[in-house]
Formats: sequence, C-alpha cells, structure tokens
Amino acid sequence: MTAEPHPELVLEPVQPPKRRPPRLRAKPPRLSIRQALTWADAHHERTGRWPNKAAGRVFETLQETWCGINLALRRGGRGLPGGTTLARLLLERRGVRNHLSVPQLSDEQILAWADAHHRRTGVWPTEESGPIPGADDETWAKVNAALYQGLRGLAGGRSLARLLAAERGVPNRKALPALSVEQIVAWADAFFARHGRWPTRDDGNIEGEEEAWSAVDAALHNGSRGLPAGTSLARVLQRERGARNRKDLPPLSEHRILAWAKKHRRATGSWPNENSGPVAGAAGEVWANVNQALRDGTRDLPGGDTLARLLARRLGAHNGANIPPLTVPQVLAWADAHHQRTGRWPKANSGEVADAPGETWCALDDALRHGLRELPRGLSLARLLARDRGVRNLAAPPRLTVRQILRWAEEHHRRRGRWPSAGGGPIPGAGGETWTAVGQALRKGRRGLPGGDSLPRLLNRQERSVSGRGAGR
Repeated sequence: MTAEPHPELVLEPVQPPKRRPPRLRAKPPRLSIRQALTWADAHHERTGRWPNKAAGRVFETLQETWCGINLALRRGGRGLPGGTTLARLLLERRGVRNHLSVPQLSDEQILAWADAHHRRTGVWPTEESGPIPGADDETWAKVNAALYQGLRGLAGGRSLARLLAAERGVPNRKALPALSVEQIVAWADAFFARHGRWPTRDDGNIEGEEEAWSAVDAALHNGSRGLPAGTSLARVLQRERGARNRKDLPPLSEHRILAWAKKHRRATGSWPNENSGPVAGAAGEVWANVNQALRDGTRDLPGGDTLARLLARRLGAHNGANIPPLTVPQVLAWADAHHQRTGRWPKANSGEVADAPGETWCALDDALRHGLRELPRGLSLARLLARDRGVRNLAAPPRLTVRQILRWAEEHHRRRGRWPSAGGGPIPGAGGETWTAVGQALRKGRRGLPGGDSLPRLLNRQERSVSGRGAGR
C-alpha cells in the first residue's frame, strides 16, 4: 500500500520557458551592377570624389550604405555574382585607381619629380605641395606616407624631408638645432635695442637668423628643441626682463586709477579720457585699456563702469562726452528704420546709426551688454532684436521639436521627390534653419532635443511608422 504524499510536498511540474518567436527582418532589395554604378556616378557628380566602402550612406536612398554595397559585391547575394569589390568595380568600369592598384615607387623616381618641381617653382616640395604634375593621381602627401610606412616598394621609417636632406642637401625644418633660454633672451635684447619694445610671436623672422619668433614661441610651448615645456615667449620675457605680458596683467583698483588720473591732470591741466594714450608712470598701461577694464570688470574691477563716470563720481570731473541716456524703445525704433531702409536688421558691426548722428551700433550693443546710459544690463543688440522683433539670433537659436523637423522633411519630400540629408542647405520658410544645423542638434542633443539621434535614423523610423500604419489598414 502506497502512502499518499503530503500535500505540502507535492511539486508543480516545471513549465519550460516560452520562447519568443524569431524577429523577422525585412529582406534587403535586390541590387544590380548597373544600379551601383548609377549611384557611384551621382556621388562623384555631387562630391567630386568616387565613393569607397567608408563613404557612409548612399545619398539617393534611406537604407543603403556603401559598406553594404561593397559587402554584397564581395560575398554575392541580392542578385549580385560576388567575388569583386566596390574599388575593383570602379577600376574596371570607370577607370578609378584604388590604393590596391597603385604602382611601385623608387627613390630615384621621387627625386626626379622633386628636381622637376624645384626647376618649375624655385622651391623644393613638401608633403603639403599637392598633386605631382605628370604623375597620374600622385600627390606629395601620398609619396611622404609611402616613405614613412614603407609602402609601394620603398624602405620605411623615412620622410620626403629626410630624403631631400640626404640626397639634395635641403634643410629639414623638423631637424632644427637646439635652443636655449639664454639665446632667446639675447635675441630679444637685440630686438628691443632696435625697436624700443619687446618682441611677440607675431613679429616674423628674427633678424640675422634663420628663425622666426613664432617658431621660438611654439618650441617654448611644446618643450621641443631642448627647451622646457609649458611656457611662452611672453612669459620668458616677463620673468627674465620684466616685460609686460598681455595675458597676465596686474590687477587694478579704483584707488590706483584715481591716483594716475590726478597725476595726469597736474601734468596736462585736464582729466584723462579713453583716448589720452599711455598712462604716465605706469609702464605699458594706456587709458583705453583702463577704461575697458572698468567697463568689462576685468583685472579685479567690478565692471559696469567707465573712466568718465569714475572721475565724475569720485573727483567731480566734468564728463566731456555728455552722452545722453538711451531707452529700449529708442534703440528698437532705430533698428526698425535700419531694416526698412536696408532690408536687413542691424548688427554690432553695422557701423553708424543713420538716424542718430554720433551713435554707432557697436556702442549701442556695448551699452545694452553692460547696462550703460540707463539701459538694463545683460542684453545685447542681437538678444534685444530676437526678443522684441523675432530676429534669429545665431548665438541662441530657437528650440526644435521632432514634430517640426518631420513637417519640414515631408514638405521637402513633396517638393523635391526625395528626403533631405543631414548635409543639406537652407530649409525654405524655416527662418534661417539649415538641415546641417538640424542634424547637429539631433546628434548632440541641442535646442531642446534629447540627442543621440540623426536625421537619417529619424526619417527611417518615420518611414517605417507610415508603412506600418498603411499595412494595418
């Protein structure tokens, strides 16, 4: 007699997990050699270059890529015989040379081309010298790469500059002699004796030397040619000769500025203004820079001030400029008149205000930014026109939505018979928008969009969605 199992010990049979049905992928459409060549011809006509497998999406389609076409040509399938590649197909049918079919090179051939270049131009070629005349599809950059990598029958580990230095005695700019801080300072002393000022990186060649100040500054910055890294010509001269470094100016204070102003008045009989030139007794200082620092709030100053206001407030000096106050409605009225007269809205660099003699758009923009002449601070001419006249501000473009982008894309498709690309131009009726800007906003998550997307992917999803709704009906 078999005992009955205890109710609590009865085990339920284990159900095997349900397997999801396999996802059905849409079968890619058939291809033909003729279709691939048609797309390649269109790519060449549009870009000036023949496509390769890394050329991305085929412009005339939403699904095809040049990588996929190359794979189908190589493996067969999709109606293609296989056993070839995109590069070989273009070589056979269009005569396009690819990197697998380039001819061998020799040092003698390269030197012959270099000699011809020197006779023709008077200078020896470099890797930036472009195409080589009479050498089909050869460029000096390709020759340099082959020398460096040891390709096309050449010994590697070299360069065009080294080959010309060894065989033709051409100085190699990348094998320059070592420098020292002592030598640089001696050159700077000689420059100061001739010109009465210290050199900068923009002063061209060093007199009597095969060197340039820009190269010296770069070597100091990069730590090349035996020099310590992380410094500059300006810092070396500041440290060694006490020269003024424009990127490391000493702090200012109202007390110091007022002392300079009093000294200026005792010497000249008048108060200084921003056009008064150098500040006496303050090496390297000029009144224009002092006024700029007061206005912008640099060099430890609070900002929002001017030299004229400071002297009037603290020393009772008469403000000779006597600039009248401004209002936002007045600025907008001048902008409206400018737009009506020229068809364009003014910018900060639009010059003088035709309806207000003595005023400039630059001064108005500055007053709006810094809250001068009784205007509210923190605006600008561009932000004011964007806020009150709807003018597109390139520094702060309006927000975008996916729905708006799809409406523009559908209108583009109705008008041209194809979908837009991310490299397209202006979008008609969209207030200055371009497909390039839309693509960047989708990719980088700007202007209210989530990011991580692209225009082709968005249009693919939309096309599948529309196809799905059509199939459901």
